Amino acid sequence: MLTLEEFRELREQPSDPQAEQELINSIEQVYFSTDSFDIVKYELEKLPPVLNLQELEEYRDKLKQQQAAVSKKVADLILEKQPAYVKELERVTSLQTGLQLAAVICTNGRRHLNIAKEGFTQASLGLLANQRKRQLLIGLLKSLRTIKTLQRTDVRLSEMLEEEDYPGAIQLCLECQKAASTFKHYSCISELNSKLQDTLEQIEEQLDVALSKICKNFDINHYTKVQQAYRLLGKTQTAMDQLHMHFTQAIHNTVFQVVLGYVELCAGNTDTKFQKLQYKDLCTHVTPDSYIPCLADLCKALWEVMLSYYRTMEWHEKHDNEDTTSASDGSNMMGAEETNFDRGYIKKKLEHGLTRIWQDVQLKVKTYLLGTDLSIFKYDDFIFVLDIISRLMQVGEEFCGSKSEVLQESIRKQSVNYFKNYHRTRLDELRMFLENETWELCPVKSNFSILQLHEFKFMEQSRSPSVSPSKQSSATSSKTVTLFEQYCSGGNPFEIQADHKDEETEDVLASNGYESDEQEKNAYQEYDSDSDVPEELKRDFVDEQTGDAPVKSVSRETLKSRKKSDYSLNKVNAPILTNTTLNVIRLVGKYMQMMNILKPIAFDVIHFMSQLFDYYLYAIYTFFGRNDSLESTGLGLSSSRLRTTLNRIQESLIDLEVSADPAATLTAAEERKEKVPSPHLSHLVILTSGDTLYGLAERVVATESLVFLAEQFEFLQPHLDAVMPAVKKPFLQQFYSQTVSTASELRKPIYWIVAGKAIDYEQMLLLMANVKWDVKEIMSQHNIYVDTLLKEFEQFNMRLNEVSKRVRIPLPVSNILWEHCIRLANRTIVEGYANVKKCSNEGRALMQLDFQQFLMKLEKLTDIRPIPDKEFVETYIKAYYLTENDMERWIKEHREYSTKQLTNLVNVCLGSHINKKARQKLLSAIDDIDRPKR
Repeated sequence: MLTLEEFRELREQPSDPQAEQELINSIEQVYFSTDSFDIVKYELEKLPPVLNLQELEEYRDKLKQQQAAVSKKVADLILEKQPAYVKELERVTSLQTGLQLAAVICTNGRRHLNIAKEGFTQASLGLLANQRKRQLLIGLLKSLRTIKTLQRTDVRLSEMLEEEDYPGAIQLCLECQKAASTFKHYSCISELNSKLQDTLEQIEEQLDVALSKICKNFDINHYTKVQQAYRLLGKTQTAMDQLHMHFTQAIHNTVFQVVLGYVELCAGNTDTKFQKLQYKDLCTHVTPDSYIPCLADLCKALWEVMLSYYRTMEWHEKHDNEDTTSASDGSNMMGAEETNFDRGYIKKKLEHGLTRIWQDVQLKVKTYLLGTDLSIFKYDDFIFVLDIISRLMQVGEEFCGSKSEVLQESIRKQSVNYFKNYHRTRLDELRMFLENETWELCPVKSNFSILQLHEFKFMEQSRSPSVSPSKQSSATSSKTVTLFEQYCSGGNPFEIQADHKDEETEDVLASNGYESDEQEKNAYQEYDSDSDVPEELKRDFVDEQTGDAPVKSVSRETLKSRKKSDYSLNKVNAPILTNTTLNVIRLVGKYMQMMNILKPIAFDVIHFMSQLFDYYLYAIYTFFGRNDSLESTGLGLSSSRLRTTLNRIQESLIDLEVSADPAATLTAAEERKEKVPSPHLSHLVILTSGDTLYGLAERVVATESLVFLAEQFEFLQPHLDAVMPAVKKPFLQQFYSQTVSTASELRKPIYWIVAGKAIDYEQMLLLMANVKWDVKEIMSQHNIYVDTLLKEFEQFNMRLNEVSKRVRIPLPVSNILWEHCIRLANRTIVEGYANVKKCSNEGRALMQLDFQQFLMKLEKLTDIRPIPDKEFVETYIKAYYLTENDMERWIKEHREYSTKQLTNLVNVCLGSHINKKARQKLLSAIDDIDRPKR
């Protein structure tokens, strides 16, 4: 150690800090080591084997320099820290003084304790000890009694679980656990704690089982207890998660058990192999006979699950409102926030679960539907299946607002395929019916309506949108009630009710074509007598062209005048239709049932319905209206719209090929599958007999049945328009405007054929050819051909009356027949005048006389006014008196006459008062008019 003086000497020596630092840095690292070592030994071991005195002295001087630098550095540091050392020394001195004071205090305390010991006796201390022991024993006794009670709680817990008092059991168990924690210092309590924990776990397991029972049969009291129990456990969110798992499992177990029950029942044995099958494979083993009852039970079971979920949501909505009200009055804000969080979680979970559960239901039902080919079912069974699925989709829409895309797509594909095959079969049946139809009147009552048919019952009754199409409610409600509201307290929308169709007879047919014997008696009375007119016939006088209602009073004179052309007076004014028409209407009703049940296929159904009407219309035209000579008359009997419609039907629906071509392409073959062969008229229908007016009765029944069918389609248009998708409505509008509305236009070409044969126009031409028209004096007596023609009309009138005894001839039909006959007669008259070789002025006056006589007598036979083509004849006769210039203009204006008629007018009638050049000019004008027609 260096002394203080040495330190001072070192500090006083002049120094170079940088040089000193370099010396310090040159010291070997080992000298700075904290480990103790022998420095001398270390330096001696470093000496070389051969010693050199000069090197040793130099090395010694170096070490001394290093030692001096280190010593100087240490001295500097010591002097620098000297004030701190002095201060610390003062603190040590102060501490020593404090310790001396503490020793004095301790001495005084011991002295006072000795005094207290001498002041108390041993007896006093003994009393205090005994009192303390007594207090301890009283506490021990109380604890032992509590422990005894805890030991017996397992019995009470078991009783409460059997009573399903889960909240009480959990409350008791939690209180026991809290009490047990107070006495945990007793060894017996550790075992009791473990037992209580096991009991609590057991309660949670039973609580989970109780929660699962909610999925199939919701009981509000039971669910309230379960929710209270979970709330005590602080596991309301866990309970909601578990509840959704149970609902999913319930759906799977329910559908599996229902299908398994039917499969095992139909299998007739107790083979357990079915229980090991997957649900998808199990569905393929359901037999067709048990398919519909199984589907109904399946939907009933799924309804119970969905109803339980619906009532669960109702419970939470009700109790959430109550909790919100009570929470607003409380002061525990933290607890309220936690409760609100739980409520929000449960609400979101329940809302999300709606879609999830409905998706599970759809998938299960879709799997069941795909397990069997629905094409094997009859139509009524298939409709029943659609009805059940439609009801299920309605349930889904009310359940979660879903449009049931999974079920819709599945059932739509199967429905379209089924309906295509069904429609094809019905078209073939319709062809068979048409080919075997004898066109006899099907007697129905005058108040017949298609709504009276079973197939249209679904339209007749007004119903709530929530009611199934197959089950209409007799009572209507102003407020729409959902299925869940309707069946919440009991019942099931999928209950299969007895079919009362057999009990409800269709009261649409009339016996012998009359609704009563009295009407039959009154029908054959002569109304031109002085007897009173029956009120039934007064009501029957309705304008069938305008559809106007009858007047309240009908005079006898009116009846007399109407009797000339109204051949329906001897029949009740009932619709004219055939059995085939009735079958088509029933088919339309069935098609609409399917469309009403499954609206996504509405367009396909309406398209097929239009084909039924198209084929019926085409058949009527083919049987009774096709005549290549009609259009050659130039009278426009078939409108361009009717011709377009017939051409469209023929191209799109009618298969005109006799046999299939083996070399035809696949596309052509597929197109032919969509077509139907053209029907052929039954050989039992005779259209060539003049006694029956060439099958007029059959023609009336056929044509008017088509008109009646068109009227029914018009009646159904609002309903079809309501279900047709908006993008497809142009098709419906086109169908009605271009096809349905043309039905009545078939009357003209069909009845024209009768009119063309009913009167012998050729005989009239021969009689007119024998008349001498170049007379020199004005005649006062008409020619015999007029009487012959009028006699033909009288016979035609008589035969119309005979036909009307078989079939009621509506006023529009009789008017068309008379119009056609009169028109043909007038045109025959003009043709007869055009065949005249010579004619004088007196002859032209005779023509005028003959025609006026014909008109006068004809007006007594018919009520038609004005007489058709009257001006056609009169204008031709008056043209004789025209001058050359007026005649040329007249020829250009009257192109309704044929070239032959105009040429004869120029050559024969005008030849007497115009020259050859003028005649040639007029003939050239006629030729110019005729040239574009060639």
